[in-house]
Amino acid sequence: MLPPLLRCRIGLRAFRTSTTTSTLGTRNFFRTNVPLQSELRNRTLKDREAVLTFRETLNRSKPQETFSGKVPKPGVRKQVLFAGLVSLFAFSYAASRTNIETEYWKKRLTDTSSVWLYQSITTTDLKRVQNAELIRDLRDWFGRINNKLQDMPTLLRPWLGLAFVSIVQPYADASEGKRICWKICLLNAGVYLAWKVQRWQPSMAVRFMHNPLSGLSYTLLTSMFSHKSVIHLLFNCLALESFGSAAYYYLMREQAKEQPPMLESTGAYHFLAFFVTAGLFSGLVSHVAAVKFMYPRYITQLSVATRATPKTDTWAAAVAASTKTAAAKVAEKTAVAVPQILPSLGASGAVYAAVTMTALAFPDSQVALFIPPSYPINIQTAVGGLVALDMIGILRGWRMFDHWAHLGGAAFGCVYYAYGPSFWQGMRVIFPIDPSNK
Repeated sequence: MLPPLLRCRIGLRAFRTSTTTSTLGTRNFFRTNVPLQSELRNRTLKDREAVLTFRETLNRSKPQETFSGKVPKPGVRKQVLFAGLVSLFAFSYAASRTNIETEYWKKRLTDTSSVWLYQSITTTDLKRVQNAELIRDLRDWFGRINNKLQDMPTLLRPWLGLAFVSIVQPYADASEGKRICWKICLLNAGVYLAWKVQRWQPSMAVRFMHNPLSGLSYTLLTSMFSHKSVIHLLFNCLALESFGSAAYYYLMREQAKEQPPMLESTGAYHFLAFFVTAGLFSGLVSHVAAVKFMYPRYITQLSVATRATPKTDTWAAAVAASTKTAAAKVAEKTAVAVPQILPSLGASGAVYAAVTMTALAFPDSQVALFIPPSYPINIQTAVGGLVALDMIGILRGWRMFDHWAHLGGAAFGCVYYAYGPSFWQGMRVIFPIDPSNK
């Protein structure tokens, strides 16, 4: 048995040895785990990189939405439907009213004399009795006005009577074609005066101008009778008064040639339906060209301009460019580069249809400007030059006139020259009037 002191020393040595061993073991344990933690960190980073790479792959695989895809695309369906329905209503109403008035004047003619019961009635006879009735009404109106003028001063009375005769007499002597064209011009003049009221101008800009990007359809009709410039109004009215009456005469002449023959006391409703439909068709052509051709091209130019980054040649230019907002940069870049789609207005399309139909119906006629140089030229040569000018304007991108509407009106005039009289005859047959119901 060991002495207590020796046992104490041996125990201390053992304790020191075990402590040292355990300490070394602990150090070895932490030393062996350091590579494990580093490996875990590396694996975590690799997993994160893998996740990010996977997300990037997914994002790249998704189709990227372009600038043009984000911009709304205006349509043409509502405008086509509106133009078709209004045109169909116009011709239906015109055919019905023409048949009603023809039967009315036939009855008036037979009531005046029993001779017409045994004699065939022609369209010329109906127009004569109708014109005689108009002159009688104008005379009665003048008599009532003259009675009211008796209360006016003696010096003013003859001048007022002369002014009244100067206005009424040309109206009585004019053909029905000129009268209906004058009425259309008066409507255009009324809309022009409405433009001059400053308080109405914002509303007029919305309701009497056709903007292809507005989505409105009824402005195809209202913009036909709208003119903001007195020069625009004057030229359209002069052309309508000249060629509209000739187009009216052609429509009446062709109606007399149709088989079976049908009497027609008035061609005013037929011409109005033709005029409205021609204006709607020309406006629709302009709308389709703006929406389907010009608008996508402008959007493409705008998207290219937004992707373009301006170059900075100097340090000051770089600082100035960095201080501008993105919207300011885009606006500065695209303010001049991308043109605008302008709204349209005016009766030029419908007038072009009347001019083209007149040129085809009367190819030997000559036209001349009312301002110098007023050298007369063949009407077909003049119309061909106008059409060529509009085609050049489209190719060159001219913006002063609505060249698409002009070409649409010219095309409608050609089509109606070929098929219009037969179509009108068919419309009148659809709406017959029973004379026994009169």
